[in-house]
Amino acid sequence: MDSRRETLRDRCRVSGPLGGDRFVGVRAEDGRVEITFPMGFHLPEAERELRREILLLLSLLQRLTDRRERVLPQRPDGRQQAETPVGAYLAVMEDYLDRRGYFTEREPVYRTGDRGKTDWGRTFRRQRPLLQQDLSPVYLKRTIRAASPNTRQLITRIHQYCVYESFEKLGWLFTAELPRPCALPLPAAACLAALRGQLGRTFIDRDKRLFSAMIAMLEYLGQEAGPGLFCYGTDRFEYVWERLIDKVFGAADKADYFPRASWRLRQGGGRMVEALRPDTVMRRDGKFYVLDAKYYRYGLTANPLHLPEGSSIHKQITYGEYISTRFGGQKGEEPLVYNAFLLPYDTADNPLGAEGAYACCGEAVGWWKSGQAPYEHVQGILVDVAGLMHAWRGSAAGAAEELAEAIESALAENRRLFPETAGDKNQK
Repeated sequence: MDSRRETLRDRCRVSGPLGGDRFVGVRAEDGRVEITFPMGFHLPEAERELRREILLLLSLLQRLTDRRERVLPQRPDGRQQAETPVGAYLAVMEDYLDRRGYFTEREPVYRTGDRGKTDWGRTFRRQRPLLQQDLSPVYLKRTIRAASPNTRQLITRIHQYCVYESFEKLGWLFTAELPRPCALPLPAAACLAALRGQLGRTFIDRDKRLFSAMIAMLEYLGQEAGPGLFCYGTDRFEYVWERLIDKVFGAADKADYFPRASWRLRQGGGRMVEALRPDTVMRRDGKFYVLDAKYYRYGLTANPLHLPEGSSIHKQITYGEYISTRFGGQKGEEPLVYNAFLLPYDTADNPLGAEGAYACCGEAVGWWKSGQAPYEHVQGILVDVAGLMHAWRGSAAGAAEELAEAIESALAENRRLFPETAGDKNQK
């Protein structure tokens, strides 16, 4: 099948909640591109919106994963290929569309030296001469035109090649039309040398970004896994989910809320042990919200087996208790500390009938606690995946306020629905 005849939506899918292929990202084989979004993501109908969502996904993967977590295709010789410079491809395409054409040097580039074509007007204005005995000036250093027409044409031709390569791999994000094919004018090493030289002489930020992206592309040449094979994504989106929630909601000084412990030994001094580390701690209006990002399937299956287990529940309560004790006021009053698991879901399509960017599905309690403190009730909050991704790109403050209200409302409603405390149950 010719992939160019498919619609963009035909190439998009959402990772299923029932296991199997866990890949999230973009990959291509034999020229056919497929884009996989994380579970709980809702695909928009309009192609323009879909393109925007794909760019957002690529940006998210680029910023919130490291090389060890990304999936890299295998080269024909069995080795893993180098990491695809997706950011460079996107930068070259966006620059080309913004310029509405190829790079051309509009202003000559100058340097100080003693070889090359001298610009005497600039030399007279910028350089200090050495006066001879007859008072005639001698210019030991002159202002030289650093870029000849041939050099400028070389950079343009390299740019033409990079634009074509970028659109061939990722151009379907922007248009179905490809720029005309163009080969490198010189071997890659020579083109890289020309680009690096041009980068060193350039003071325009926009051009610097373009040359840096072109250099990254040419450095990647020869390391591709094979023709038509392309991959950028991860099999471990749960790490992205944790970082995404921490970026949107987390306090910068999270380490202050880690419960710590140590051994005090009768012989040999002592030993510090690793602290418990909550995923995210959010602060708003003097209140604390302990958040545990769980990339679990409950919001998509409504199966209670797809909820966090007891060990996670007990750790959350411990985090809340520590913060309440550690940050109590001078008169002994305890601060308000709330607790929540954040699970992915699709607000437009889910088996629970839940609605809204943040929806409560219930709460978890520990029978070893009385249930009186807010943090002893860990709220299960379903988070709309697409909405959270846009909050990461946009206004995190508005999202944090909305989440805080959802957690507090969930606690109040669950106390009404489940008036019996955990401690009462434990006495039965």
